[in-house]
Amino acid sequence: MDRAFERTKILTDHLLQSSPSSPVQTSLSSNACFNYTPPELSEKYAFDTKEMRRLIDGHHLEVRDRLFGMMSQSKLFNPRVRGGKVFVSPDYNQPMEQQREITLKRIDYLFDRGAFKGWLTEQGEEIELRKFASFEVFGIFDHSMGTMLAVHFFLWGGAVQVFGTKHHHDKWLRDTETHVVKGCFAMSELGHGSNVRGVETVTAYDSNTQEFVINTPCESAQKFWIGGAANHATHAIVFSQLNINGSNQGVHAFIAQIRDADGNLCPNVRIADCGRKIGLNGVDNGRIWFDNVRVPRENLLNSVADVSADGKYLSSINDPDQRFAAFLAPLTIGRVSIATSTVYISKAGLTIAIRYALTRRAFSLKPNESEVLLLDYPSYQRRLLPLLAKTYAMSFASHYLKKLFVKRTPQSYKTIHIFSSAFKATFTWNNLHILQECREACGGQGLRTENHVGQWKAEFDVQSTFEGDNNILMQQISKALLAEYVAAKKRKKAFKGLGLEHMNKPCPLIPSQLTSTALRSSQFQMDALCLRERDLLNRFAAEISHYQAKGLSKEHAFNMSYQISEDLGRAFTDRSIFQAFAEAEATLAASSLKDVLGMVRSLYGLICVEDASFLRYGYLSVENAAAVRSEKTKVCGELRPHALALVSSFGIPDAFLSPIAFNWIDANSWSSIQQ
Repeated sequence: MDRAFERTKILTDHLLQSSPSSPVQTSLSSNACFNYTPPELSEKYAFDTKEMRRLIDGHHLEVRDRLFGMMSQSKLFNPRVRGGKVFVSPDYNQPMEQQREITLKRIDYLFDRGAFKGWLTEQGEEIELRKFASFEVFGIFDHSMGTMLAVHFFLWGGAVQVFGTKHHHDKWLRDTETHVVKGCFAMSELGHGSNVRGVETVTAYDSNTQEFVINTPCESAQKFWIGGAANHATHAIVFSQLNINGSNQGVHAFIAQIRDADGNLCPNVRIADCGRKIGLNGVDNGRIWFDNVRVPRENLLNSVADVSADGKYLSSINDPDQRFAAFLAPLTIGRVSIATSTVYISKAGLTIAIRYALTRRAFSLKPNESEVLLLDYPSYQRRLLPLLAKTYAMSFASHYLKKLFVKRTPQSYKTIHIFSSAFKATFTWNNLHILQECREACGGQGLRTENHVGQWKAEFDVQSTFEGDNNILMQQISKALLAEYVAAKKRKKAFKGLGLEHMNKPCPLIPSQLTSTALRSSQFQMDALCLRERDLLNRFAAEISHYQAKGLSKEHAFNMSYQISEDLGRAFTDRSIFQAFAEAEATLAASSLKDVLGMVRSLYGLICVEDASFLRYGYLSVENAAAVRSEKTKVCGELRPHALALVSSFGIPDAFLSPIAFNWIDANSWSSIQQ
């Protein structure tokens, strides 16, 4: 009871702002009212934020800024004055139908201003990087708008480009680029999502009319979650089993018109709305049924296989597995786009939360002293600054992924598939974690839709499952790594590719005692990450072999080894992201920018090494794990003075942030209500 009484008295003294030895006050005097002070007045910049932005954006800064300006200038983008500043953002409180219509109007506005010129009719690295930069900007304004554009250009347009041949390109690409044709991508079904090979839509060939006949044979075969289908799309890429003379040739893609130019449904096409969602309500997701829908023979996208006029199936790839792999290999652009654009939402969320934490105060440490800035609390630093380091790391990894994609060759498709799967899964999971922490760090203000971070959680939740369920993608990584391992051991040759060259070197050793200098060094952090990846790959191979020796099939053995598989997938991804970060840091000349970026890299490395797997598998002793944790807290404290400069380097215009990132007192004043 004495201890409970003592704790109660301490709390009472704190609330009444009396010292422990003074008598309890019987009345409270009012504190001085808060005054907003821009953090720029007190926070110093130790490096050039424009130079940092050039480094982390990587390319097409002028395109990004032009698009930001284009959206800021139109009333279509819902400008509102709050706290003396103009902000643009969707009105998420509108009915679903209105959100969809305004999304389409905004897209038409961008089309009219040439925002998409050359996106499908020009080729080369420059146009592809320009597209990625544009999507990163569009997503910051509205995920619905970004998603609709991604479906139209990357999925529909991309499928015509990579699955089609010259006559498809000539007929469809220019009309797609000018929005005469509005495309959608009908792959997912009610009964099949990630398992594309199992789709149940069936297409037969009628040699008498030289047409394909598309059918939805059962309810589970209905196309589901098809973006753009419910209201606006005129054409669809339909993924279907191809049946030729009673023989199933596997999944192929067909172009089918689903609406005429006036928006009326085409004969034998039925469409229903998927309804309201937890987010992304500006996208008109629909369900499609096909009832003997006939399309010309030329509407088969035939880069991999074709059907002759008299009904013969033609393909240079005889093996169905290899044919299916060749068919889907180019589709990685969807995952690349999601991975790279989601980093910018993390940037925006952290900019809002950290700016707020640099102006909002809570509690004083001593009576009659000013309350403490949120970001001056070590607990706040440890909540937000590691996530800032993680976002910087993702930025450099996304540059690596984009360069890999735009320089792609048929020989590199497998590598792109593995890295895009790893980064898409990890970046989208990280983004949800970052947004949740930012929401909580903003307190109740994080719940308001105008402040974005809470709403973005719902808007971007879908990214963990579309374009591939994240858990399945991570399992695919482990399977691919095992295949590389088995091949290297069988050929008795060195590992090459996927960053696995470290497997050819002696196994790294972690010192029994870790100093502060060692813990922060790039070499130690890389060694630790390589050690974990190497060991988990060896363990995974041994466990699969163990289960197969007991008579289990390879597929069953994979299912039984899912825990090590998950840990291996994460180990590969962490090492790959860290490697991209460290290589970017190494290119910089000595400067204050490099010094600060080195601290950010150190913090990211410590985050990775703090992972529970380092204790679980015995890579770190309990004492060394404690040293990692302690060092992480120290680095957070050292990065605190650079927090504003680091988020300012993201280069996101004020209008695309939120009121709590600036004068949140004026934004919530009575006078603002009267306006």
